[in-house]
Amino acid sequence: MKITSATFKISVSSLKNILIDKNEFAFVGRSNVGKSSLINSLLCQKLARTSTTPGRTRLINYFEINKSFYFVDLPGYGFHSAGKQNEKLWAQLIEGYLNFSKNLKRVFMLVDIRHSPTQDDKQMLMYLSYTGKPFTIIATKADKIAKSKVNSYIKKIADDFCITSASILPYSSQTKVGREEILNIIESSL
Repeated sequence: MKITSATFKISVSSLKNILIDKNEFAFVGRSNVGKSSLINSLLCQKLARTSTTPGRTRLINYFEINKSFYFVDLPGYGFHSAGKQNEKLWAQLIEGYLNFSKNLKRVFMLVDIRHSPTQDDKQMLMYLSYTGKPFTIIATKADKIAKSKVNSYIKKIADDFCITSASILPYSSQTKVGREEILNIIESSL
């Protein structure tokens, strides 16, 4: 699949404003896992806002791709210094979006390859499994570890999730390792 155009469409803070006109691919993960960087890397341009400060994505951000579908950047979960009230609102926004989006084709759940999945990650995986939504787990920041250790890190994450290593795709926004695989998944889901 080739991305020929990408534009920021809208940010929404309420479920009543979610878009319903095109197919969607959502990106979800804890704060600072690299959702925006991954989106920018897939698009080969800096469209999604990135930050070294966790918790910057607080809205549902839509990016129109090839004028035919959306990438949807969801707020990061597990950002505890945002305060319990904000964290609860973001959780409701994420869950509401995942429950009510009628055109959601696939969820890309991101985890940091360098760290064991958190309880929040495990809850998200259980939620996605329970709802039956199609999803792919992506282990971001693969360039931050030696290539020879990628498989062992993937195995550790898979063991923590109680799934097979084949269920996890390593990704690097810097080197674009995994980019073609994600684009192929998107193309086959359309």
